[in-house]
Amino acid sequence: MTVHHTSTGHFFEDFVKGDVYEHGVGRTITTTDNIWFTLLTQNTAAAHLDHHYAAQTEFGKPLVNSTLTFALVNGQSVRDISHNVIANLGWDDVTIPNPVFEGDTVYSRTEILDKRESRSRPHAGLLTVRTEGFNQDGTTIMTFRRTVMVYKKGQRPGTAGDAGSDGTT
Repeated sequence: MTVHHTSTGHFFEDFVKGDVYEHGVGRTITTTDNIWFTLLTQNTAAAHLDHHYAAQTEFGKPLVNSTLTFALVNGQSVRDISHNVIANLGWDDVTIPNPVFEGDTVYSRTEILDKRESRSRPHAGLLTVRTEGFNQDGTTIMTFRRTVMVYKKGQRPGTAGDAGSDGTT
């Protein structure tokens, strides 16, 4: 019998400036996703909730709530970039160059822009990354920079001898 370990994500030492991570799983956004997220966040913009209204706009159909798009694109990067997060320290330069519509499938990728040891936490390092979201046609729908503090190998609480990013100990 072979035992396979689920990846515990990447640690500070695993990242190399300039590397790009293609996040593997896309997500198709449904009408239900858009309406629920919009209501959950108390956003009452008719462009997201009212199909009759949206049909009369320049887009001709509902726009996906941009904070849903942001949450999805950021979330897709977690397994590769911040699974071993101590804290997200900030998001900068968020752009939305093209709209997202119900039925679009969102994919993403992240480039490592910078990496440095933490000056205040010797068990951690800081990464600055640029994440790009794109739709099923390859059209860029969102970009942002994010700074995240991640654990070094063997430093994450609750783990006995953190496995490497390939699942080996």
